[in-house]
Amino acid sequence: MVDGDKKFASARDLGPGSYVIIDGEVCQVKGVEKSKPGKHGAAKIRATAMGIFRDIKTNLLKPVDGDIEVPIIDKGNAQVVALMGNNIQIIDQKDYVTYDIEKPKDVQGLAGGIEVEYIKWGSSIRIVRKKGDGK
Repeated sequence: MVDGDKKFASARDLGPGSYVIIDGEVCQVKGVEKSKPGKHGAAKIRATAMGIFRDIKTNLLKPVDGDIEVPIIDKGNAQVVALMGNNIQIIDQKDYVTYDIEKPKDVQGLAGGIEVEYIKWGSSIRIVRKKGDGK
């Protein structure tokens, strides 16, 4: 996997729905717990997150004042060109670049000509939803 752009932020800024890089994987935070400082240590943050390009569940434990890596994720609109078994080919509607990606399990009803929204980080691409669909 080719890394995309990233920036650094404070762990205290983490919240549900935010993106973070954990062990090289781009993840979306699902839950956050903050502990109070103890007698011999600083306050800590524990975040539970799901990978957005691979289906993995992971945890992050950091001091509240520690740095975290935040991916800079590009979003775009594309049109489905072809379905090829477990893969799907889409073409970006802005710069007309085609991508061959794995067919998403959570987006149903994809067919040629359907418009979709996707996210991209480095060489990783994932279809988020069909356009005009409430999902």
